[in-house]
Amino acid sequence: MTTTPAPDATLPTTGAAPASAPNPAPAATGTRPGPPPRPRPRILLLSTAGSVAALLLLVAVGTALDQPLLIPPLAASMALVAGAPDLPLSQPRSVVGGQLLSALTGFAVLAVAGPGLWGAAVAGGLALGVMMTARTPHSPAAATAVIVALQSPPFWLFLGLLALASALLVAVGLGAARATGRTYPAYWF
Repeated sequence: MTTTPAPDATLPTTGAAPASAPNPAPAATGTRPGPPPRPRPRILLLSTAGSVAALLLLVAVGTALDQPLLIPPLAASMALVAGAPDLPLSQPRSVVGGQLLSALTGFAVLAVAGPGLWGAAVAGGLALGVMMTARTPHSPAAATAVIVALQSPPFWLFLGLLALASALLVAVGLGAARATGRTYPAYWF
């Protein structure tokens, strides 16, 4: 059996791998991975529609409750659930658990430092460690900790609304996955 030597890692590569071949491991060939493949038009349209529907649902429920449910980290959460449903960051455990644990982290920092930018920065960073420890990685949730530490919302009201909003995002993600033929969730707990 003959083997082809790997290209010199110091030379830039310009060619792309054939569409039918899987991307080789970067370390094995010296090439860098390219961008993800374009989604099929049906998946693109249905995933986008599901994301828009979920965020509109948060606005509608929030309006009915006379409470804001749509906060920026939840839009980022929905982008993960609809756009990359197979990632660990997108799983229900991470969406709901990561959001709630990060909010609790924000409240803990708020109790110690009071509201402000310095505490918000600490809360956002600590939220990562809390999520990693709990195995609930969800990057948008770090922003939730920042929001809590900056705005000092009412504890129980904020946690209840956040849990409701996170659960709604997961529910819409389930529906969007069925409509697109994708698998979601990969796991629950």
